[in-house]
Amino acid sequence: MAIFVEKNIFDKTLQNPPKVGKNLLDPLKSFFEDTGFPVRILEDSEVINDAEIHEHEGDLWQCLEGEATFVCGGKLNGLRQSEKNPSEWKGSGIEGGEEYVLKPGDWLWIPPGEPHLHKAEGTARLLVIKIPSDYKSNK
Repeated sequence: MAIFVEKNIFDKTLQNPPKVGKNLLDPLKSFFEDTGFPVRILEDSEVINDAEIHEHEGDLWQCLEGEATFVCGGKLNGLRQSEKNPSEWKGSGIEGGEEYVLKPGDWLWIPPGEPHLHKAEGTARLLVIKIPSDYKSNK
Protein backbone atom coordinates (compact mmCIF):
# COMPACT_ATOMS: atom_id res chain seq x y z
CA MET A 1 0.00 0.00 0.00
CA ALA A 2 1.36 3.41 -0.97
CA ILE A 3 1.91 6.06 1.70
CA PHE A 4 1.67 9.72 0.73
CA VAL A 5 3.56 12.26 2.87
CA GLU A 6 2.89 15.94 2.46
CA LYS A 7 5.86 18.30 2.62
CA ASN A 8 4.30 20.14 5.58
CA ILE A 9 4.93 17.10 7.83
CA PHE A 10 8.68 17.48 7.21
CA ASP A 11 8.48 21.28 7.58
CA LYS A 12 6.65 21.00 10.93
CA THR A 13 9.13 18.35 12.11
CA LEU A 14 12.10 20.61 11.41
CA GLN A 15 10.48 23.54 13.26
CA ASN A 16 10.96 21.80 16.64
CA PRO A 17 13.44 23.66 18.85
CA PRO A 18 16.60 21.62 19.58
CA LYS A 19 16.79 19.60 22.83
CA VAL A 20 19.87 17.97 24.35
CA GLY A 21 20.01 14.21 23.80
CA LYS A 22 18.79 11.79 21.14
CA ASN A 23 15.26 12.56 19.95
CA LEU A 24 12.99 11.31 17.19
CA LEU A 25 11.06 14.37 16.08
CA ASP A 26 7.29 14.77 15.73
CA PRO A 27 5.03 14.95 13.81
CA LEU A 28 7.06 12.62 11.53
CA LYS A 29 7.65 10.20 14.43
CA SER A 30 3.89 9.85 15.04
CA PHE A 31 3.26 9.56 11.30
CA PHE A 32 5.74 6.63 11.23
CA GLU A 33 4.01 4.97 14.19
CA ASP A 34 0.58 5.36 12.55
CA THR A 35 1.52 4.31 9.00
CA GLY A 36 4.79 2.37 9.08
CA PHE A 37 6.43 4.97 6.78
CA PRO A 38 10.12 3.94 7.10
CA VAL A 39 11.57 7.45 7.40
CA ARG A 40 12.31 9.36 10.57
CA ILE A 41 14.18 12.49 11.54
CA LEU A 42 16.56 12.00 14.44
CA GLU A 43 18.05 14.89 16.33
CA ASP A 44 21.36 14.34 18.12
CA SER A 45 22.38 17.18 20.37
CA GLU A 46 25.52 16.91 22.48
CA VAL A 47 25.24 13.12 22.59
CA ILE A 48 27.23 9.93 21.97
CA ASN A 49 24.91 7.05 21.10
CA ASP A 50 25.44 3.38 21.93
CA ALA A 51 27.15 1.31 19.29
CA GLU A 52 24.73 -1.07 17.59
CA ILE A 53 24.14 -3.70 14.94
CA HIS A 54 20.83 -4.29 13.15
CA GLU A 55 20.55 -7.87 11.88
CA HIS A 56 17.60 -7.37 9.54
CA GLU A 57 17.73 -3.78 8.33
CA GLY A 58 20.16 -1.23 7.01
CA ASP A 59 20.19 2.50 7.72
CA LEU A 60 20.37 5.10 4.98
CA TRP A 61 21.26 8.44 6.59
CA GLN A 62 21.18 11.97 5.24
CA CYS A 63 22.44 14.91 7.26
CA LEU A 64 19.88 17.73 7.10
CA GLU A 65 21.39 20.19 9.60
CA GLY A 66 24.54 20.44 11.71
CA GLU A 67 27.29 17.86 11.77
CA ALA A 68 27.34 14.24 12.98
CA THR A 69 30.22 11.80 13.30
CA PHE A 70 29.62 8.12 12.53
CA VAL A 71 31.93 5.19 13.21
CA CYS A 72 31.14 2.14 11.05
CA GLY A 73 32.59 -1.34 10.71
CA GLY A 74 35.13 -2.85 13.06
CA LYS A 75 34.17 -4.88 16.11
CA LEU A 76 31.40 -4.06 18.58
CA ASN A 77 32.71 -3.96 22.18
CA GLY A 78 30.58 -5.17 25.10
CA LEU A 79 28.09 -6.98 22.85
CA ARG A 80 24.62 -7.41 24.38
CA GLN A 81 21.21 -8.10 22.90
CA SER A 82 18.77 -5.17 22.84
CA GLU A 83 15.92 -5.45 25.33
CA LYS A 84 13.51 -3.72 22.91
CA ASN A 85 14.41 -5.64 19.75
CA PRO A 86 16.00 -9.13 19.81
CA SER A 87 17.40 -8.70 16.28
CA GLU A 88 19.40 -5.66 17.40
CA TRP A 89 22.66 -5.70 19.35
CA LYS A 90 24.14 -2.92 21.48
CA GLY A 91 27.67 -2.26 22.64
CA SER A 92 29.89 0.12 24.57
CA GLY A 93 31.91 1.17 21.53
CA ILE A 94 33.59 0.09 18.32
CA GLU A 95 37.14 -1.10 17.84
CA GLY A 96 38.76 -0.53 14.46
CA GLY A 97 35.88 1.16 12.64
CA GLU A 98 36.07 3.90 10.03
CA GLU A 99 34.97 7.46 10.90
CA TYR A 100 32.71 9.57 8.67
CA VAL A 101 31.68 13.16 9.34
CA LEU A 102 28.31 13.99 7.81
CA LYS A 103 27.46 17.59 6.95
CA PRO A 104 24.24 18.91 5.39
CA GLY A 105 23.51 17.06 2.14
CA ASP A 106 25.85 14.12 2.86
CA TRP A 107 24.49 10.55 2.74
CA LEU A 108 25.74 7.38 4.47
CA TRP A 109 24.57 3.79 3.88
CA ILE A 110 25.09 1.29 6.72
CA PRO A 111 24.15 -2.23 5.59
CA PRO A 112 22.52 -4.81 7.87
CA GLY A 113 24.99 -6.49 10.22
CA GLU A 114 27.52 -3.63 10.25
CA PRO A 115 28.48 -2.17 13.66
CA HIS A 116 27.93 1.58 13.88
CA LEU A 117 27.52 4.50 16.24
CA HIS A 118 26.96 8.21 15.82
CA LYS A 119 27.52 11.30 17.90
CA ALA A 120 27.18 15.06 17.73
CA GLU A 121 29.01 17.73 19.70
CA GLY A 122 26.46 20.36 18.69
CA THR A 123 23.03 19.68 17.22
CA ALA A 124 22.58 17.53 14.11
CA ARG A 125 19.33 16.59 12.41
CA LEU A 126 19.48 13.40 10.42
CA LEU A 127 16.98 11.78 8.12
CA VAL A 128 17.11 7.98 8.47
CA ILE A 129 15.47 5.47 6.14
CA LYS A 130 15.20 1.88 7.39
CA ILE A 131 15.75 -0.63 4.58
CA PRO A 132 14.98 -4.33 5.18
CA SER A 133 17.82 -6.82 4.63
CA ASP A 134 15.78 -8.65 1.98
CA TYR A 135 15.73 -5.51 -0.21
CA LYS A 136 17.18 -6.34 -3.62
CA SER A 137 19.23 -3.72 -5.43
CA ASN A 138 20.37 -4.08 -9.06
CA LYS A 139 23.87 -4.89 -7.87
